[in-house]
Amino acid sequence: MKRLSIIKQPVLSVLNVHLVDYPSPSNINYFWSFGSIAGICLIVQIATGIFLAMHYTPHVDLAFLSVEHIMRDVEGGWFLRYMHANGASMFFIVVYIHMFRGLYYGSYASPRELLWCIGVVILLLMIITAFIGYVLPWGQMSFWGATVITSLASAIPVVGDSIVTWLWGGFSVDNATLNRFFSLHYLLPFVIVGASVIHLAALHQYGSNNPLGTNSTVDKVGLYPYFYVKDLVAWVAFAIFFSVFIYFYPNVLGHPDNYIPANPMSTPAHIVPEWYFLWVYAILRSIPNKLAGVAAIALVFISLLALPFINTSPIRSSNFRPFHKKFFWLIVADTLLLSWIGQQPVEDPYILVGQCASVFFFIYFLIMVPFLGRFENYLIHYKTR
Repeated sequence: MKRLSIIKQPVLSVLNVHLVDYPSPSNINYFWSFGSIAGICLIVQIATGIFLAMHYTPHVDLAFLSVEHIMRDVEGGWFLRYMHANGASMFFIVVYIHMFRGLYYGSYASPRELLWCIGVVILLLMIITAFIGYVLPWGQMSFWGATVITSLASAIPVVGDSIVTWLWGGFSVDNATLNRFFSLHYLLPFVIVGASVIHLAALHQYGSNNPLGTNSTVDKVGLYPYFYVKDLVAWVAFAIFFSVFIYFYPNVLGHPDNYIPANPMSTPAHIVPEWYFLWVYAILRSIPNKLAGVAAIALVFISLLALPFINTSPIRSSNFRPFHKKFFWLIVADTLLLSWIGQQPVEDPYILVGQCASVFFFIYFLIMVPFLGRFENYLIHYKTR
C-alpha cells in the first residue's frame, strides 16, 4: 500500500515509469549502459563547471592566471579542473561508443528516426560547447584555435564577414570574444540537458532496441532491479577508467601549448583542436577551398541526420547483415584514421590519405547504407526462392 501511495505522486510516478518499472528488452548487453553513463558525464560536467565558474575570470588579462589560481590556491581546485577537462574527453568517448553501437545495431531505423536525429543534435551541441570551453583557459592553442575555427565563417557568401565580426565582438579574437564564449559555455550544457530529456522521451515512446534488432515487446523486464545492477557494474568500471586519467595522466589528453599564455604575436607551429574534434578537422582541411571545407563539415551532420531516412534495410542488427558488418568496421577504422590524420602536418602523404578517408566517410553514409540495404534484401529474396 505504501508503494502504491508513493507512485501516485506526480513527480515520483514519472520517475517510477521511466527509471524503475520501465520495460527493457531482456537481451540488451553492456553497450546499452553507455546512454546512462553519458548522462552521468553530463551531470559531472555541469557540476564541476559551476564550481569552476565561481573562481574563473573571463578577461584576456586574467583568464590564464585565474585558471592557475584554481589549480594552485583553491582548495580542491586541481581536482575540479582535471575532472572537468578530462570529463569532456570521457563524455565524447562515451557518446562516440553510444553512437557507433546505434549504428551497428540499427537503432536509428524506423520508428526511432526522431531519437537518432535528436542524438545528432546533442552531438553538435556538445562539439560547440567543448570548442568554446577549450577557448576559456586562454592558452596559446585556445587563442589560435578560436581564431582559425571562427574565421571559417568568413567563407559563407555575403554574410560571412559579418558573422565573424559578431562572433569576435570586434575585429579580432579579444576580450569580447572570451566573454561571450564564457556565457555560451555556461548556457549550452543546460540546452543539452533539455535535448537529452527529449531524447529520453523519444526513446521511451517506442522502447529500447536490442542486439537482435527484433520486436521484443513480449520479452521485457523492469529496468529495476535487473538492469540497474548491470548498469552499476558499467558505472563503476567507467569511474575507475575516469579516475586513472584524473590522478595519473591528467594532461595526456590535452595539448602542452595550452599551458603557455595566449600570445597574438606568436603563432604555434601546428594548430590542432582537441582529440575529439580531429576527425572533423581532418575532413575540413582535406579540402583546399575554405567554403567547400565548411560545406563538407555541414554535410557530415546532414549525412548523420539523413541516415534513418536513406536506410533501406528491413534488418536492424549488423549481426545478420554480413556485408554491412564489414563496412561498419571499415567506417570505424576510417574515423580513427581521420582522427590520426587531423593531428599530422598539412603535407603529403597526410593530405592524400585524409582526402581518401574523407571520401570514404561520405561514400559509406550516402551511398553504401542505402545500397547495402537493397543488395542484402535482394540476396535474401533470391535465396528464399
